[in-house]
Amino acid sequence: MEKAFEIQAISPLDGRYHSKVKELNEHCSEFALIRYRVQVEIEWLIALAQNPAIDCIEAINDQQIASLRKIYRMFTPEDALKIKDIEHVTNHDVKAVEYFINDKLKALSQEQMIPMVHFACTSEDINNLSYGLMLKGLLGDIVIPLCKEVINEIRKKADEYRKIPMMARTHGQPASPTTMGKEFFNVAARLERQLSQICNHRALGKINGAVGNFNAHLVSFPEFNWRGFGKNFVESLGLEWNPATTQIEPHDYMAEIFHNFVRWNTILLDFDRDIWSYISTEAFIQIPVKNQVGSSTMPHKINPIDFENSEGNLGIANAIFEHLAAKLPISRWQRDLTDSTVLRNIGVGFGYSIIAYKATLKGMSKLKVNSKKLEQELSNAWLLLGEALQTVMRKYNIPEPYEKMKALTRGKAVDQKTLVEFVDTLELPDAIKEDLKKLTPQTYLGYAQDF
Repeated sequence: MEKAFEIQAISPLDGRYHSKVKELNEHCSEFALIRYRVQVEIEWLIALAQNPAIDCIEAINDQQIASLRKIYRMFTPEDALKIKDIEHVTNHDVKAVEYFINDKLKALSQEQMIPMVHFACTSEDINNLSYGLMLKGLLGDIVIPLCKEVINEIRKKADEYRKIPMMARTHGQPASPTTMGKEFFNVAARLERQLSQICNHRALGKINGAVGNFNAHLVSFPEFNWRGFGKNFVESLGLEWNPATTQIEPHDYMAEIFHNFVRWNTILLDFDRDIWSYISTEAFIQIPVKNQVGSSTMPHKINPIDFENSEGNLGIANAIFEHLAAKLPISRWQRDLTDSTVLRNIGVGFGYSIIAYKATLKGMSKLKVNSKKLEQELSNAWLLLGEALQTVMRKYNIPEPYEKMKALTRGKAVDQKTLVEFVDTLELPDAIKEDLKKLTPQTYLGYAQDF
C-alpha cells in the first residue's frame, strides 16, 4: 500500500523522494503538527494547575502530571485521525485538539480539569508555540546535523586535496594557480559562517491571548503576573519569549532562519556547479557504480547527476524559503489567516533542501581527483607566471612592468624557455633572477597549501 501511495503521490516529497525525507514525518507532517498542539495544550494545563494563584483548578501530583504527558508522548497516528474526525465537525483544527483532550481527561477521570483546557488562549497561542517546537526539533534533530555532515565531507576533501596544484580560472580564463584543497576549504568556510548564524537563532513564542494583551487573563485574575507566567511558560518549552505581539507571533525570527538557509543553500548550489564544471573538464573522474547507467544511448557516460539533482532541489527549496520569509512577517492588522496556509510548507522547503544535501554528499563520495589532468594543464600554462614576474619587476622599479609582460604573453604561446630568456633581459639581482627561473606553475601557489 505504501508503494502504491508513493507512485500516485502528487508531490515528489511524498512520492519519488519519500525515502530520502521520511524522517521529516516526525516533525513536519500533519500528524506532527497536531502532536505539537496537544503537547502545548497539555503543558499549559499543567502549568496552570501547578500555580497556587490559579485557584479554580485543583493542584495535581506527579503521577497525574505523568498521565497527562503520556497523552502527547504516546501520541499515535490513530489519535491524530481522531482529531481530524472531530475537525470535520468543528471545522476548526485547534478546537478539535481541545475536544480530544477533554475526552482524554474523561478517560483519566480528571473531568474537573476540562474547563481549564485552552484557558484564556487563542488558537494562535497554541499554533505559534507548536511551530516553534517544530522548527526547534526539525533543525536540531535533522537539518543542522546534516549540514554539519556536508561541511565535514567538504573539509575532508579539502585536506585530501591540500597538496594538489591546479590552474585557477577567473572569467573562465586561466588564472594564477591554486590547489584543489584550497577551493574546497573556501566553500567549507562559507558554509560554516552561515551555519553558525543558523545555530544561534532562537525560535520565539508568545501566549498572550487574542490580540497580545492578556485581556481575558487579567479579567479572570487581575492581580496575577501573567507576563511573567507567560514568559516562564514559553521558556519552559525551550523557546524564547516575545513580549511584543498582536494575535500572532510576527514570524520575524522564521524569516531570519529561512533567509539564512537561502544563503546556505546558495553557497552549496555554487559548489555543485563548480564541481559539475570540474567534472566536465576532467579535473575529477567519477567512480563508476556497477549496473548504473549514465545515458540511455551513450554507454561511456557517467553523468554528474547527483550535483545536478542537488542544484535543482536547492533552487526549489530557496524559492519556497524566499516566499516564506517574504510572506510570514506580514499580517493585516492584528492578524489574518494567510500565514496558516503558508506555514504548512515549512517541511516542503526543508524537504527539498535535505534531498539536495544528500545528493551532494552522494556525489562527493564518487569523486576521484584527476591529478594527471591538473598537472598537464599547469605544464601548459607558463603564462600564469606573468603575474609573478611583473610584480617583482615593480619591486625593483623596472619601467612599465605590466606592459612588458602583456606584450610578451597576451595571445601568445609561452613556455618555460620564453620566460627564462625574458628574465635574463631584466635588470634584476642575479639571485632574484635565479629564483624566478626556478619558479614553475606548480610551485607558484602562495599560501594555497597552508589554509
